Amino acid sequence: MRLGIRLLFAFFLINGLAAFFVLRVFMAEIKPSVRKVTEDTLVETAYLLAAQASDDLADGKLGSGSGSSNSRFAQHVQAAFQQPLRVWIWDTRKAALDLRVTVTNAQGRVLFDSAGQDVGADYSRWRNVALTLRGEYGARTSREVATDEATSVMYVSAPIARDGAILGVLTVSKPANAVQSIIDSSERKMLRGGVLFLLLSAAVGFAITWWLVVQVRKLRSYAQHVQGPTLQEAQGHLLPPKTPEVPDVPGELGDLAQAMDSMRRRLEGRDYIEGYVRALTHELKSPVAAIRGAGELLQDDLPAADRAMFAQQVVDQSLRLQNLIDQLMQLSQLEQRNGLAQAGTPTSLRACAVQAIAQLQATAAQKGIQLRLQGDDSQGAWDAALVTLAISNLLANALDFSPAHSQIVLTLEPQRLSVQDSGPGVPDSLLHRLGERFFTTPRPNGERSGTGLGLSIVQRIMLLHGGRLQFANTQPGLRASLDFSAPD
Repeated sequence: MRLGIRLLFAFFLINGLAAFFVLRVFMAEIKPSVRKVTEDTLVETAYLLAAQASDDLADGKLGSGSGSSNSRFAQHVQAAFQQPLRVWIWDTRKAALDLRVTVTNAQGRVLFDSAGQDVGADYSRWRNVALTLRGEYGARTSREVATDEATSVMYVSAPIARDGAILGVLTVSKPANAVQSIIDSSERKMLRGGVLFLLLSAAVGFAITWWLVVQVRKLRSYAQHVQGPTLQEAQGHLLPPKTPEVPDVPGELGDLAQAMDSMRRRLEGRDYIEGYVRALTHELKSPVAAIRGAGELLQDDLPAADRAMFAQQVVDQSLRLQNLIDQLMQLSQLEQRNGLAQAGTPTSLRACAVQAIAQLQATAAQKGIQLRLQGDDSQGAWDAALVTLAISNLLANALDFSPAHSQIVLTLEPQRLSVQDSGPGVPDSLLHRLGERFFTTPRPNGERSGTGLGLSIVQRIMLLHGGRLQFANTQPGLRASLDFSAPD
């Protein structure tokens, strides 16, 4: 599972659980809170009405003998219930009073009922009336239908007293369904708020996750691009990738990027150098062994001819070592470059070829080999010194494999130069390995005096120019071509 999906899932899980528990707490608290407020209001209403009914009850105007028609209290209450009501409480419309008012005497007998139903009934057993008559707080909630909570009615009673004596009980009741619409409205609002919260959390979570994933991908891309070439990649003539800039990411991710860059600088080229050391150690064994052997023999008394031969061997092997070191330094410098410097004037391919021929003319003359240049010149934004070095190495390689008194032909074509010798060529199965470091094939005389670094240098120069080094057997001979045109 991808990092972004994991982070998004974790964010949704945390926010979903938080929203669930918060909503659950709020939803669980709505009904009790509304009922507490309702009961508090009923308590105040009951005590106010009880104070209003005390005079009529003390005068016997609420008694069963006189009825309630002579009671000013009863008349006022009835008038209140008959008055039309058009009230909006926030978003809830109220069209009638939901209260019911009853008055009982000291024995619990109903003297007045605003609903006109239970006058004369005995309420002395009702908990709220019984507690109030004993001087305690009397309240109860009862269901008209035992299995239906919506039929619950809340009763709150207050004592009707005169001179410290309880004359009766005034009870105010309110059905639960009268406030159910308020509860339902609150629950709907909370559900809508919860859904909106989840949607906003999802948007914020997606934005944060996307931002974090983008930063992590920058780090991943940077880590992938700063890998140095392995030994196999270097032998495969791949240019080292251009080191990207350290990604600009904030906070701890930025510290991680800087740490990765520091680690890159420490480790860059370690495998590359290790490969060089292994290959170089292998190449040094032969000349060092030859020099040592010749030196040990020179310590003995030898004929003058033998001494001269071994001394010449020491000189030859020393030159071989010097040549190896020089070529390694050249190749190392080239492999550390990621591109060419900005060229000023166009470079002439013919001029580079003429300069390379001049450098090797003496060696060719010693072997009786003729160097011939033909074809039309072409120019490009090339590095003249590097192009000359590439042509020189191709010529030196051709001179090593060409028989005496033969001819090496340099042919110029548009954006291209080829060097054709008359040597034995290279087996087709080994053509693809030409250009690898320290890979050589036997010379016509059976010796293996080369290092294989010359063609590696040419290969690297062509990669820097965006071109290709190509080989083809011509029977007889081998043709090596420098193609400066854009690769396919």
